[in-house]
Amino acid sequence: MRRSVSKQRCAWCGDSALYQTYHDTEWGVPLHDDRELFEFLILEGAQAGLSWITILKKRENYRAAFDGFDAARIVRYGAGKIDALLQDPGIVRNRLKVAAAVTNAQKFLEVQAEFGSFDRFIWQFVDGKPKQNKWRSLADIPASTVESDAMSKELKRRGFKFVGSTICYAHMQATGMVNDHTTDCYRHKELSK
Repeated sequence: MRRSVSKQRCAWCGDSALYQTYHDTEWGVPLHDDRELFEFLILEGAQAGLSWITILKKRENYRAAFDGFDAARIVRYGAGKIDALLQDPGIVRNRLKVAAAVTNAQKFLEVQAEFGSFDRFIWQFVDGKPKQNKWRSLADIPASTVESDAMSKELKRRGFKFVGSTICYAHMQATGMVNDHTTDCYRHKELSK
């Protein structure tokens, strides 16, 4: 009888099937789709103070509640829609985070108009290509970097909310602006190519 050999993954995904699927298929993969970049910006902000698994479990609910992360629709949310969102148990019901999603939709559209795409704007913080890190363990991975500090500062200057440097770095990791898979993880080599 042949035993299956499991792949060596980053330690943070543990035994969770949801985490493993996210790790294997999305985390650290360079992302250039504006709608998906906006989705991660909103989800990372919603995660502030919570675990990422909490947000992953609510991700489909977020997509439904926030109209597929269509910024042009979100920007038109009024008090009634915001009150309805605050009653939705499928998302994090935090007034500041929900209001930030609406504000960030407006700022996102402004950036798109100025730069032609949010992708062009956001990727400038890593000179348009993924930064290849070589962390040996989770303990080596920083919570923020010079690049995430710069991103945070610029997003805040433009009026975005829930975009501290740690949130920005998590966004960079999720969207493949940095390859923060540990060197013992099978995805590190795949994403280094």
